Amino acid sequence: MDLNLSNKVFIVTGGAKGIGAAISKTIAEEGGIAVVVGRGKADNIKITDEIIKSGGKASYVTAELGTPAACREVIDFTSEKYGRIDGLVNNAGINDGVGLEKGSPEKFFESLHKNLSHYYNLAHYALPFLKQSKGNIVNIGSKVAVTGQGNTSGYAASKGAINALTREWAVELLPYSIRVNTVLPAEVWTPLYENWINSLPNPKEKLEQIVAKIPFEKRMTTAEEIADMTVFLLSSRSSHTTGQILFVDGGYTHLDRSL
Repeated sequence: MDLNLSNKVFIVTGGAKGIGAAISKTIAEEGGIAVVVGRGKADNIKITDEIIKSGGKASYVTAELGTPAACREVIDFTSEKYGRIDGLVNNAGINDGVGLEKGSPEKFFESLHKNLSHYYNLAHYALPFLKQSKGNIVNIGSKVAVTGQGNTSGYAASKGAINALTREWAVELLPYSIRVNTVLPAEVWTPLYENWINSLPNPKEKLEQIVAKIPFEKRMTTAEEIADMTVFLLSSRSSHTTGQILFVDGGYTHLDRSL
């Protein structure tokens, strides 16, 4: 299936590692141009070089996305280099463990700012270019917004807000034929996930417990499976899909885990 992404330009935040890296690579494999945005220059260079050596097209922006100015720089770089923006993938974020009991009002606000503000800021600054291209936005969320997790109020609130903004933006941007959707992962094996597992007292046992509760094939979702859905939503092959929150999780969120 041709996704019609040839030479179209897509910004991917957190695009150098984990789910973001898989999305960047898949965009390039489908003929699109991936603009990788991340805080680590070495990681950005590595993934961009990998894409180019494989015959794809990519560039990168090293940025801390905590300020509106940094978000504006990402959009300015992309628009000046390519003259267009066809899609924005809001992916960057971290489950920082700011809970109700083990947290504070200050840390909660910081978590919201860290995990949410750049989703809005990048969409705001990209909007004039998305209007021109009739492009679209794909937000990467989390099952935590639906299930809760415990001890992560800031992250859960941010991801819940992302679900709400997806529907809000889908409505607001209807007149411009700009589509907005969210892909919602559950248990995905990424470098961050591996670091978290390895920080626990019995990592192997904990991982086995988690995997046993994933209904479909008793395995974790791969970053590539998240990427495939994301890139499909970016493409014209999903041209009448907007305002949707799609769960790519092997049934983890909704199916009976006793299965």
